Amino acid sequence: MKRNLGNLDRIIRVIIAAVITLLYFTNVLTGIAAIVLFILAGVLVITALVGFCPLYALLGINTYAARQGKLQ
Repeated sequence: MKRNLGNLDRIIRVIIAAVITLLYFTNVLTGIAAIVLFILAGVLVITALVGFCPLYALLGINTYAARQGKLQ
């Protein structure tokens, strides 16, 4: 797996996951939608930690390479 997530993208994913988790545990989100969003939050955290998003790879998006190009 080659990294395809830049630092800003990873931070945004963690923030979105934290908001979803907060809404889930405060019972603002309920039902099936809550479960689906909670699972999505888990996926966002995992992809942020690993630095690789399979959907980005499928669509040909690479925010990590764009970041590296600016440094050189």
